[in-house]
Amino acid sequence: MIYPADKKISIVIPSHNEEKNISYLIEQLRETLSPTGYAYELIFVDDGSRDNTLNELKINAELHSNVFYVELSRNFGKDYALKAGIAMANGNAVITMDADLQHPPQLILKMLKLWENGYDIVYTYREGENPHGKGYQKVTSKLFYKGLNMLSDIKMENGTADFRLIDEKVVKQLKLIDEYEIFFRGIIKWAGYKQIGVPYIPSKRHTGEASYSFSKLVKLAVGSIVAFSARPLYIVSLIGLFFSTLAILYIPYVLVSYFLGYAVSGWASIIATIAFFGGLQLLVMSVIGVYVGKIFMQSKHRPHYIIRSSNVVIVDNDFIRI
Repeated sequence: MIYPADKKISIVIPSHNEEKNISYLIEQLRETLSPTGYAYELIFVDDGSRDNTLNELKINAELHSNVFYVELSRNFGKDYALKAGIAMANGNAVITMDADLQHPPQLILKMLKLWENGYDIVYTYREGENPHGKGYQKVTSKLFYKGLNMLSDIKMENGTADFRLIDEKVVKQLKLIDEYEIFFRGIIKWAGYKQIGVPYIPSKRHTGEASYSFSKLVKLAVGSIVAFSARPLYIVSLIGLFFSTLAILYIPYVLVSYFLGYAVSGWASIIATIAFFGGLQLLVMSVIGVYVGKIFMQSKHRPHYIIRSSNVVIVDNDFIRI
């Protein structure tokens, strides 16, 4: 099927140590998109790579007039890299995807068809477990989405990916969002509009290993939950109320024991009780601290990313392709 030639598609691809995947991904995207009739551009964001990713991007930008690169000054994280690429996109629709080819380029054709049928957002989610993921990644993925759905105000399918199509009117609103620790998978759900999910089976990485460590996954989970709900604060408040009530009920026991001449529980039970409630207080304070910390970081108004180099020039707050 040939689609309207007067529409442009921007594909944003955050890249971190993907030197061996860049050229192959570009080839796959060209084979997929060229027959459609769409004009398209590929925007790669080098998120502080330590290998030759940037050199590969520069070479391909010389070979292909619709390949653009943005080099960030350091590794700011995937969501900030996505934000940098989306800021530069000027297509009628923007597609975000990973550079490791686990997101099958052929699925883009289905996403475009759904977009032409009136959907503003076409997102993807894994159909079952990732057959190429490690054991701990499968477990943490399930826990992440269950925890997020339970503790936040948004609901997402297990395995929701950063492989999605966004209409230009949605992109316009996304560019206005200026919050600390942005989480695009959650923001997309929160934004509303007419959305549809497409299940997919991840392909095997073309080369390399996933760069997300367990500690990064934990940080992502905590940041995502805090970003979309104050429910953890309500939960620790209820916990505090419950144990405060238990403490009040303990007073009659002490008084009755005293007047009847019974021995009140000794130091062991007292120490255990103090240790328990001390730990509970630290838990409550840590949850509050996470929210206060996010407010503190947001108040600094630091830029989300710093561009070191690019073949896209900024002129009067507009991005000019060169």
